[in-house]
Amino acid sequence: MSSKRDHLIEQYAAHIKGKFGENPDMDLLTKVVMGLGPAIYNSDSSKVSGTDHTELETVKNNFLLKKLGLADGPDLMEGIKSVISVYGTSERNKYRAVVYYMLAKHFKKESVYN
Repeated sequence: MSSKRDHLIEQYAAHIKGKFGENPDMDLLTKVVMGLGPAIYNSDSSKVSGTDHTELETVKNNFLLKKLGLADGPDLMEGIKSVISVYGTSERNKYRAVVYYMLAKHFKKESVYN
């Protein structure tokens, strides 16, 4: 099972390099992936739909508020939309692990995973 996870982590790292032009912090990325648990193996839950408002609200509530402990405000949805925008509207497969990783970096909350 870990080899499948390792393969996914490499895939996510390639998206971070290719779409965001950043060299991923592999330790942080691995922790984000592990935090998502079995969701990464499900084709639906492993991705985020950038055009589905309900989905973006879920990202905000479950990840930014609950996991990262951020205070609610308009900057949260702006951060999500910023990450989705950089990921690219043409990219249909926006991986949840990549979106969460980039949001943790965007809001400078990497420490949550330490």
